[in-house]
Amino acid sequence: MASQLVRALLCSALVFALPAAAAEAERVFEFSYSVLAPDLPTSEAVDIYIPLPTDQPGQRVLAQSLDSNLPGEVGIEERHGNRYYRIRRPANINAPVQATLLFTVARSTVTAGGRQGSDAAELARYLAPNALVPVGHDILQPILAEIRAQRADDSPAATARAIYDWVVDNVEYKKVGSGWGNGDTFWACSERYGNCTDFHALFISLARSEGIPARFEIGFPVPRDRDAGDIGGYHCWVQFYLPDRGWVPIDASEAARHPEQRELLYGTQPTDRIHFTTGRDLVLSTGSAAMPLNYFIYPYVELGGKPWRTDLQTAFSYRELSPG
Repeated sequence: MASQLVRALLCSALVFALPAAAAEAERVFEFSYSVLAPDLPTSEAVDIYIPLPTDQPGQRVLAQSLDSNLPGEVGIEERHGNRYYRIRRPANINAPVQATLLFTVARSTVTAGGRQGSDAAELARYLAPNALVPVGHDILQPILAEIRAQRADDSPAATARAIYDWVVDNVEYKKVGSGWGNGDTFWACSERYGNCTDFHALFISLARSEGIPARFEIGFPVPRDRDAGDIGGYHCWVQFYLPDRGWVPIDASEAARHPEQRELLYGTQPTDRIHFTTGRDLVLSTGSAAMPLNYFIYPYVELGGKPWRTDLQTAFSYRELSPG
């Protein structure tokens, strides 16, 4: 009993202790998101939806410039409050669509304790399954049995920590072949590798199966080791909710890639990212209601009001500015 109590206390300390080195100074940077759609059909109207960052705990959007060669408007995805910029090119117009969106963003360290989005309806939403994120499914049961055997006690805090440790220890970060990168729990369970979406789909499935609300967040990495540069692609992470502690940030995929940051990335979100959208199975329009977006970080296109797959040219970059 004494040994179990010590383990429980240690687990609690690991969940919420913030190392002195983790509290970084606020970072301010300019982020550029560029889109070019050169070859579009002219038979029907084309709509292009581009995600926009919003104010979040640890993030302030200080300024934004939305520049496109065709008219655009800002809209809101109602379920999670995500914002987007929609550009419409009418039918019978033979012109490419070009847009450059600039954001000045301030980022500070995020730790456990946030309460935004913690009403009953929000928490219920983050306990429900998504198309590729099952809850309570048979495929999860062997993993859940291991986690229950390894956790310090059956409290939500100890369970969440055990889930994090299991995912970090048993899933490999690699991008080989096809099938990874969809945030697919079934893939992560069977193949045991993938990118950040696969790591965090599995974490969310396991947490929700244990009655712990967990939400998916996605944006772009902003390296701390250089002042400016291009960004190759997105990054994603998770926050889970404990009634006595609020929302707790974790990043299991980065912990797997950088073992020395394992403790830091459980309960602390560094300033090395910019948040764009939250959630899975997103509905931006009537057209996407029939086929919700798996997640929303790259432009979404509709042709004649229906989802349309096309290769857009995108580019992302950042430039560090002086704080304040």
